[in-house]
Amino acid sequence: MSEASISPAAGPRDAATPVVSAFYDRFPYPGDPIQDGPPPGYNWRWCVDSALAAARGYLSAAPTGAPRRWRILDAGCGTGVSTDYLCHLNPGSRVLAVDISGGALELARQRTRRSGAAAQVEELRIEQRSLLDLEPGGRFDYINSVGVLHHLDQPEAGLRALAAQLAPQGVLHLFLYADAGRWEIHRSQRALSLLQVGTGELGLKLGRQLFNELPAANRLRRHHEQRWALDTRADSNFADMYLHPQETSYDLRRLQQFVANAGLHFAGFSNPEVWDPTRLLGGELLDRARSLPQWDQWLLVEALDPEISHFEFFLTADATEPIDWSDDQRLLNCAMERNRCLWGWPSDSLLGPDLLPLNLEFGDLPLAEAAEGAPGLPLGQLELAMGATERCARARRLIAQRVLLPVVIPVELPVAS
Repeated sequence: MSEASISPAAGPRDAATPVVSAFYDRFPYPGDPIQDGPPPGYNWRWCVDSALAAARGYLSAAPTGAPRRWRILDAGCGTGVSTDYLCHLNPGSRVLAVDISGGALELARQRTRRSGAAAQVEELRIEQRSLLDLEPGGRFDYINSVGVLHHLDQPEAGLRALAAQLAPQGVLHLFLYADAGRWEIHRSQRALSLLQVGTGELGLKLGRQLFNELPAANRLRRHHEQRWALDTRADSNFADMYLHPQETSYDLRRLQQFVANAGLHFAGFSNPEVWDPTRLLGGELLDRARSLPQWDQWLLVEALDPEISHFEFFLTADATEPIDWSDDQRLLNCAMERNRCLWGWPSDSLLGPDLLPLNLEFGDLPLAEAAEGAPGLPLGQLELAMGATERCARARRLIAQRVLLPVVIPVELPVAS
């Protein structure tokens, strides 16, 4: 196990880099506290098994009983919150974390040292450099870049650089700002810019003062107090939201073009529940919404919910076609892995991957436990007192709940009748 020392940045190619780097040296982000021991809970988007299964609809078979050893890039790791999770949730993997801010990286090194992150992985490297300056041919299985590209002077160049680092079957996870849900934030940013408060300690002081002095009924003040006051309690988080010197945001149509221009393919949102019209509509309107093509459904949700402040989503180098698990024979020939991002396992009452209550239907738990106890064995061969039809029905439900992850076996084995 090893942790590399921070390397100096070498000629970053993004025009905004020096300004943004200096900003994050002043306000290292995110401002999560550093503590001893593993990070609390989990984030399934940083568990590569779970993320790849969500993006591609399945996992490829791994050596029986052995964890998959992923090659992971945390592009723009900041103070190391994501890096910490990536190490603890992907044991035995090789992790490279990069950022342009030396101040943020010093906290990342402290965080991962105190949590024992390096002991969880084969290699952990933390380096000061721009994602634009990575050596070609990295070929990472999973690239995490959350809240980074929208702070580049040319986000398109950043996405192309990440695309060049992606393995053929790899997955890229991005988080970018959305126009609509940042309407009030953008106006507050413009106001503070016009007031010339700057991007340092004075700007922080006057920015907080602004929300205290605006009339109580003012929309900007109400929005901040109701939506963002808790998230921006830490000074670095407040500065990142309201004082940042370089920021871009998108709507869905521009986002679609942004992805296409990099030669990448959209593989779904990592918060799919936000983009489900069921949470907004019912009856005939919902029926009409469900009849729309997928992108039009998402455009409809975007139009109906102006509170959406960001996009978080998966990209792939190839166009992924979801596997049709409605075919019983295909499902019976598939192995199942238990999602490691469950709280309270084994039980009928869990916290699911999004840390929300998840209640299994009676009789589903034995199937999930049987799959966990026989890694690599096809569903049809698990020792269970249930027929093929019942196995498939229960497996589909557990896959939909993300309790089980489908694993495609390279050579299909004969299925017990």
